[in-house]
Parts: sequence; C-alpha cells; structure tokens
Amino acid sequence: MEKKIIFWVLSLSLVAVALAILLPGGRKVDSDPKLPWEVHLNTQGAPEVFDLTLGTSSLNDARQVFQMQGELNLFIDHTGSPALEAYFERVFLSGLRADFILVLDADSNLLNQLYDRGSRISRTSESTHKVELSGEDQTLASGFSIKLINYVPYANLDDQLVTSRFGEPTRKITETETAITHWIYRDKGISIGLNPDGKELIQYMPLSELSPLIERIEENNRRYREAIKQQG
Repeated sequence: MEKKIIFWVLSLSLVAVALAILLPGGRKVDSDPKLPWEVHLNTQGAPEVFDLTLGTSSLNDARQVFQMQGELNLFIDHTGSPALEAYFERVFLSGLRADFILVLDADSNLLNQLYDRGSRISRTSESTHKVELSGEDQTLASGFSIKLINYVPYANLDDQLVTSRFGEPTRKITETETAITHWIYRDKGISIGLNPDGKELIQYMPLSELSPLIERIEENNRRYREAIKQQG
C-alpha cells in the first residue's frame, strides 16, 4: 500500500512538472525566445525585437508572430492628427504575457483617405475619436510597416528588474504631473515608463524618435509647472 501511495504521488509530481514545462500561462515553452530585453540593431540601425524589425516588418508579420489578428483602428487626436494602431490583447511570448499596441507607418494623406472611407466613428475620450476601417482598407493596412511598438507587460516592473534585464539607461526623465519616470536607452531605441500608480509601458522606436520624445516630456513638464504657478 505504501509503495502505491509513493508511486501515485510521484506520478502527480511528474504531471505537474510536465504541465509547468509545456504550459507556462497555458503556452508551450518557446524554442526561439522572443524576450522584451533582447533588442538588436540591424545593419541599417533599425531596432529588432520579437522577431520584428521596425520600419520593415508589417502588420501581417506581427500577426504571424503573435498568432492572432488583433484589432486595427484609426485614431484622431485633438489636433486632428491621425494614427493607425493595431491592438493585441493577452499575447504570450516565451512565457511572458503582455498587451501590444503597434503604430503603423503611413503618410497623413493616406491616413486621411482611410478616415474618409471609415465604416464607423466613435469617441474614446473628450479629445480622441476612433474610426473603424472598411474591409478593403483593413486588408490594405495589413501590409503597412510597423513604426513603433508599445509593450504593456502583465507583470509589474521595478528599478531592480529593469536594470537586471535592460541595463543602465542613457538617461532618466520624470513627468512632473504623473511621476512616471522614463528610462531612455538611446543605443537601442527604447523608452521604459515606470509608473508608480499604474501599468508600465515599454516603447520600441527608431533612434531618431527618442530626442523628440524627450523634448515633449520636457515641454509638458514646463507647461505643468507654469500652470501650477498660475494657480498659486
């Protein structure tokens, strides 16, 4: 009887180990890891991450990597500027769960044409409208290249974890209003926003986009400080 109990416990242990190996978050272990800190620049200086190359890989390529279609919409902000984004929810890569928002590359004239042909317009906030693309334009946009990758990890990130995986940043800059601190990696095209009160955001972008990002943060900080002074 004792031997049977030991064998039964051992069998359960082996099953548990097998499940842990095959089903991290319900997924099989990736033999070709696609990890958020494994970022390289190709010979043209474009960041490569998750088997995707900014400026070259298309929405279709991302769908193959993520193994899902995602949701594609056109957004118009308060300035009237359009942005085409593909949202992928609950993506599992190499055992890590995250949401992805891909910003696709297309000139403003083409985006305005997509807006005019949009099948439905709704308001997502006081200053932003969402436009659902027509079926034909959905197909057209699937071939657009990826300009920027927004990666929202399910797990919370802290300074120690980010440093251990990504290394020391080139610069840190904090948003005065939100207290979000951006870790900037100029040599990799990465900005990591550590949010003390919410989810973190990792952005992968062309190296040329980092300086404008920093300038926007500095300008927003200046305006916020001025607003506080006026209120005082």
